[in-house]
Amino acid sequence: MAAWLGVNLFLFVTFFLTFDRDEKYYYTRDLLGSALAWARASAKCLNFNSMLILLPVCRNLLSFLRGTCSCCRRTMRKQLDHNLTFHKLVAYMIVLHTVIHIIAHLFNFERYNNAQKATDQSLASVLSELHLSDDLWLNPIHSNTTTPLYVAFTTIPGLTGVIITLALILMVTSSVEFIRRTYFEVFWYTHHLFVIYFAGLVIHGIAGVVRGQTPDNMKEHNPKNCASYYMAWDQEDSHPDCKQPEFGSIPAERRPVFYLSLKSWKWVLAPLILYAFERVLRFWRSCQKVVVTKVVKHPSKVLELQMHMKGFSMEVGQYVFLNCPSVSHWEWHPFTLTSAPEENFFSVHIRAAGDWTECLIDTFEQQKPKTPRIKVDGPFGTASEDVFQYEVAMLVGAGIGVTPFASVLKSIWYKFQHADQNLKTKKIYFYWICRDTGSFGWFKDLLASLEQEMEGSGKAGFLSYHLFLTGWSNSMVGHAALNVDKALDVVTGLRQKTSFGRPMWSNEFSAVAAAHPRSVVGVFLCGPGALASSLQTCCHQHSSLDPRKVQFYFNKENF
Repeated sequence: MAAWLGVNLFLFVTFFLTFDRDEKYYYTRDLLGSALAWARASAKCLNFNSMLILLPVCRNLLSFLRGTCSCCRRTMRKQLDHNLTFHKLVAYMIVLHTVIHIIAHLFNFERYNNAQKATDQSLASVLSELHLSDDLWLNPIHSNTTTPLYVAFTTIPGLTGVIITLALILMVTSSVEFIRRTYFEVFWYTHHLFVIYFAGLVIHGIAGVVRGQTPDNMKEHNPKNCASYYMAWDQEDSHPDCKQPEFGSIPAERRPVFYLSLKSWKWVLAPLILYAFERVLRFWRSCQKVVVTKVVKHPSKVLELQMHMKGFSMEVGQYVFLNCPSVSHWEWHPFTLTSAPEENFFSVHIRAAGDWTECLIDTFEQQKPKTPRIKVDGPFGTASEDVFQYEVAMLVGAGIGVTPFASVLKSIWYKFQHADQNLKTKKIYFYWICRDTGSFGWFKDLLASLEQEMEGSGKAGFLSYHLFLTGWSNSMVGHAALNVDKALDVVTGLRQKTSFGRPMWSNEFSAVAAAHPRSVVGVFLCGPGALASSLQTCCHQHSSLDPRKVQFYFNKENF
């Protein structure tokens, strides 16, 4: 964040001072005033942030970096978990500089227009009349009848500027939380306007409308010395060292920051190539044949798909994108893998949570005339990959958000079966918060198996799990109270009793800190933002100031 903000500040200040003080823009400033510097400085920041905006969504690149950083410090790997947050911040910065750029150019156009219409023989009016018959002009408005609409829709900078701005407005507005959660298809399709945005950005500045004095002419015409002779520029004997000024497109800066003065297409060329390679790789991978080996319908309208694909290799907690052509040819949705790397298949659990998921579940329930085709893109890395890098782990799932931890717990089950001696983790605390009892149905069998396996291997204390039911009635609580002395819970049939209500997180963190006073605890969440804020606050509050004592590190799933 500091580096990114620092580069933005450096670019803005550097180019603002360049266009505000450099002699080659002396006459341009006379026409435009300080709006010239504001427009050009914001343009450079726009180029820089447009270069960055695609990198956080190159999922294969991030997965590769996560793998290469596996032996690095966990704080370095954790930065990759903030890719979507950084993507949003870069987008906000683009919006900010777009607003500055547009407002500055509105002032520039007004100043250009006024200078062209001026008849007072001022320096601005003389500059506007120079070299209209050739390509050495300074004022791009050559007619007194030019209107803002004419400039906006007939010139390359104007037309591309309008297109870029409209594409940006649509992408940003469709990305708000409400639209993204409720109308995902609108977000998905609208976000692909980035193709138009980059196409417009690449050609936006090729016309060279904003100009400066040419380098060769600067040797024959010093603006500070010659500006006062502007009424006699066309008289050869008026001043031997003050020939008429000549203007051209803004040249590259010949100074230590010359590489920052690249045209827009040079800024975004490398990220565009990288992103194109990313898309080709994902397309190729999505074309691989996927065999659906098993379809299981669970309570609370949850569908489990077990699949096999040649060459598929995964780690715990990773996710894939699924596409079902019979539902939609273009829509891809992310789902966490619930299988373990040790299994010979990979699986996902899909809960009905929108039009696409409901159609998918209905399609598989009907299975007419045959099992629908599924396309898979992935797997991609997430924070849950680092579970086994911590001595102690707290896993928190909300509803269907338990899916990444299903993969983790299954992998633990296999590790216990094969007596894996390389398991660094010594204790896992698992919290599952559900709204209704049906949600417990498809996962309780795994927990029951884990209970038996850990008891048989003498590690009954390895897993401590806590189930919380937030949607309950008084009769349900009364029934649980009457059966509190029974060995098995009346809600889930497990040995661990179900709690009614939400966890008291401060108490839970205090208990973990007391039980592991000198451990590094990884807190992993797959759930809503409000819960993430609570857990992150607790991580800060309960981490010791002494680095040798208990430390909590927060990790959240991001798709």
